Amino acid sequence: MHQNERLFPLSQEDFKVIIEPIIEENHIWKGRPPVIPHYNVFCAVLYTLRTGIPWRDLPEIYGNWHSIYTRFSRWSEKGLWWKILTRLQTKKLAKVNVILADSTSFKVHRHGGGQKGGSKLKANQKQV
Repeated sequence: MHQNERLFPLSQEDFKVIIEPIIEENHIWKGRPPVIPHYNVFCAVLYTLRTGIPWRDLPEIYGNWHSIYTRFSRWSEKGLWWKILTRLQTKKLAKVNVILADSTSFKVHRHGGGQKGGSKLKANQKQV
């Protein structure tokens, strides 16, 4: 296991048992093998979600940020993250709380709501 648990919150052993089988059954093997291991990509995505940093600011220990982002994007298109989440939920290894928010949940200043038409309406008023 890596020394820094903030950068790698999941041990490699747990990853190989829980997460990697889900990735492997949904991964299409074409082209050359990936340079960055799935474990690093998974931990990099968790780090990005937890800290909110831009992809370009990922620590070097994970690997090339663009390669990680590309794999994250491909996994997202395939729905892999939802499959991981649902598998973790069925095994009771993750608990997800869903919060729905709408306009009745948050109060906005009277000038913050905006007017339909926005800047177009203002431009038309100036010409008249």
